Amino acid sequence: QVQLVESGGGLVQAGGSLRLSCAASGNIFRINAMGWYRQAPGKQRELVAAISSGGSTNYADSAKGRFTISRDNAKNTVYLQMNSLKPEDTAVYYCNAVDYSGPYEYDYWGRGTQVTVSS
Repeated sequence: QVQLVESGGGLVQAGGSLRLSCAASGNIFRINAMGWYRQAPGKQRELVAAISSGGSTNYADSAKGRFTISRDNAKNTVYLQMNSLKPEDTAVYYCNAVDYSGPYEYDYWGRGTQVTVSS
């Protein structure tokens, strides 16, 4: 089992910055990749950024150039640095961890942290 706890969300004005943190515990040695998803009211959950165990990253087009995902293996923590925030970034942000090292893929999710960007 893997447990994920997000922190760092809050209310900011457009153009501001936030850094989200996700601390992982449990069988973290099995995690191959971690990422951040977000879900706004009435919308589908979407991928914002992801990072593999090797450090490869992927970003949604809306996040490129503004958001940076990073990983601290020693602290078992993944971060999402969000700059130049826009009102459309408002959503609940969820941390995700994936284990695909075995015959089955396992996905783990945090409870989410609210990010609100005011205009």
